[in-house]
Amino acid sequence: METLKGTIIETIFRNSENGYTVALMEADNDIITVTGVFTADVTSETIEVYGKKVKHPKYGEQFQVDMYNTVLPSSLVQIENYLSSGLIKGIGKYTAKKIVEVFKEDTFSIIQKNPERLTEVEGIGEKKADMIAKSFAEQSDIKEIMIFLQSHDISTSYSVKIYKEYGKNTINKIAENPYRLTEDIYGIGFKLADKIAASLGVEKTSPYRISSGVKYVLKDFASRGNTYVPYEILLNSTLALLETNGEGIEDEIRNMAFNGGIHIEKIYDEQVVYYVPYHTAEVNVCRDLINLARTDFGMSEEDILPFLDAAQEESSIVLTDMQKEAVLQSILNGVTVITGGPGTGKTTIILSILRIFEKMGKKVFLCAPTGRAAKRITESSGREARTIHRMLEYAYGEDDSNLSFNKNEESPLECDAVIVDEVSMVDILLMNNLLRAIKRGTRLILVGDVDQLPSVGAGNVLSDIINSSTIKTIRLDTIFRQSAGSMIVQNAHLINKGAMPLYNKKDCDFFFMREGRSDDLTDLVVDLYENRLPLKYGFNPLKDIQVLSPMKKGDAGVIELNKKLQAAVNPPSKIKKEKLYGKYTFRVGDKVMQIKNNYQAEWKITHKDGTTITGEGIYNGDIGYVIFIDETEQQLFVQFEEEKEVAYPFSQLDELILAYATTVHKSQGSEFPVVIMPIVWGPPMLLTRNLFYTAITRAKKLVVLVGIEKYMRDMVNNNKIDKRYSALDYRLRSAVETYAMLSEGFME
Repeated sequence: METLKGTIIETIFRNSENGYTVALMEADNDIITVTGVFTADVTSETIEVYGKKVKHPKYGEQFQVDMYNTVLPSSLVQIENYLSSGLIKGIGKYTAKKIVEVFKEDTFSIIQKNPERLTEVEGIGEKKADMIAKSFAEQSDIKEIMIFLQSHDISTSYSVKIYKEYGKNTINKIAENPYRLTEDIYGIGFKLADKIAASLGVEKTSPYRISSGVKYVLKDFASRGNTYVPYEILLNSTLALLETNGEGIEDEIRNMAFNGGIHIEKIYDEQVVYYVPYHTAEVNVCRDLINLARTDFGMSEEDILPFLDAAQEESSIVLTDMQKEAVLQSILNGVTVITGGPGTGKTTIILSILRIFEKMGKKVFLCAPTGRAAKRITESSGREARTIHRMLEYAYGEDDSNLSFNKNEESPLECDAVIVDEVSMVDILLMNNLLRAIKRGTRLILVGDVDQLPSVGAGNVLSDIINSSTIKTIRLDTIFRQSAGSMIVQNAHLINKGAMPLYNKKDCDFFFMREGRSDDLTDLVVDLYENRLPLKYGFNPLKDIQVLSPMKKGDAGVIELNKKLQAAVNPPSKIKKEKLYGKYTFRVGDKVMQIKNNYQAEWKITHKDGTTITGEGIYNGDIGYVIFIDETEQQLFVQFEEEKEVAYPFSQLDELILAYATTVHKSQGSEFPVVIMPIVWGPPMLLTRNLFYTAITRAKKLVVLVGIEKYMRDMVNNNKIDKRYSALDYRLRSAVETYAMLSEGFME
């Protein structure tokens, strides 16, 4: 068998179906035609081919390839990138640079054949050299894969994730359908997959590409809170994305609907399209709410009043008529919604309901969407509250890829009532899983503030339930005496009614500082955070003060504010390790936030006596602090609330962001002693009344606004809530009307 080594300078022909390729290779200063089956497009790659020379009757001499290998990177930059990719234990970016500086093009040869020479590199001892050599040997089977991925401009961090997902079949799977990356790899969107597909020669009219584009549009709308997309909007958005003809798109939409990937129906006489999981969830939530609400417990108000009187006497709290109504309806009905702003007594009502159920011998589960919200209700009620996920006992399947809940219709929650606090944060998928686990005959009590921002996930659950007028709802609008002295509470209600807040009164907890220039404004925010508020009030900047911004980008956006706040309170230091990842530099001492639910993240709590508690699960919105960076093991350690310590592999740092400043959306369900908020120009879709309202209601003790009054007035006046395409209210009304018609027909 003959061997050739060279660089493919041009691909003349490639069959995307079977990989058969005709290409020109430059080898030994000669241009040779090579033919054979290649698992991927090898244009511009250096490869070693095995086979024989043949003479084609028409095209002349060719090299017929039986098998080939991609050659390890030869440029110093490629070698350094490969070593620092996270695949080789003991080598980070700094160590990789040092190794390549010493051994240059001989780096791989040294590691493979003479690993003891690695000790010539400053900072590498015998033990570390041995670790590097062993790890390098273990990774030999994926060198070709990593180089293939990086040749298509896939970053090293994504390359590692892709390899972990697909293993040795990586090249074949991506060559077959690069768009599968959008489904399988967190963080890879359609545009990156489309770029890879283009480099692999996938046609623009490929059904894979069109169906992936349709899914991308549907998921993009879902990421903005929509459960469905009107057909015409979906068609036009997909057309703009793919830059191809609409006929092919419509054909593929119909094909996808036929195969069950999407669902098409009419809502309010308009044809709409659902990505199937959202349609299933919306239909199920409607059905389950109706079934729970129709439960007759055979009780009257007279039956409950003695328990209510005893509960009031025991707690020395006298409920208003509206609060009594909320408590009574929660016990009489299968499903009850209690909504109201800050200071309107929602917590008092929850406590009263809990006491009555306890006196009745009923078992109650208390839960909230986030860990921080669950902790708050635990502290205020004195009863254990869990996250919805933990209550439903989240778990992974046998292949560790699909999240599921142990609690469902086959293994329901064993209780008499479920109280959900902060329900405005619950999206349609989570509500579906919650209702699946609640058996008929269990009371469901939903408590939340419908005027806050809706859930980050798809759906408009609380608002749709209330707007449907099919579920018993109690609206609280009276501010109680203990909260009336707070300007934060008073201003929240003023803003909600479209009135400007009151501020800068003596001994108040609500301040506005006028500043027009963006540089001066951000400097003032930093000064308030670092110096003024800690000196005047004794607040701890990291623990007590949270900067909230409506936007991610811009001078007063979260990204820039985090850079400035980090530089002020946690600047670079020779004694502090740091890790650059994407647009963030994570440094020991930094305040960080988890930005996705990671149910498998392992945490441990170490007590003073040396004993440890372990568990799993870190959630979107959890805030912690970087406590250690281990470059050798390539891990960053974060300590979250309750002393939970989590180790993040460097390849997993896309789950973290700096959190000195966060968006208002990310603050939902949380409370902070102090909130600082820049008031600057931004897109009207962001600067809304309910965003402003949500921001100030995150503060418990102090609000400081910095900026221009005009933009504050614009927010107060802008009551245009970004329309969400959701149909839970439509389904609830339709179901109740259908049930009423059937009942009437039965009576006749």
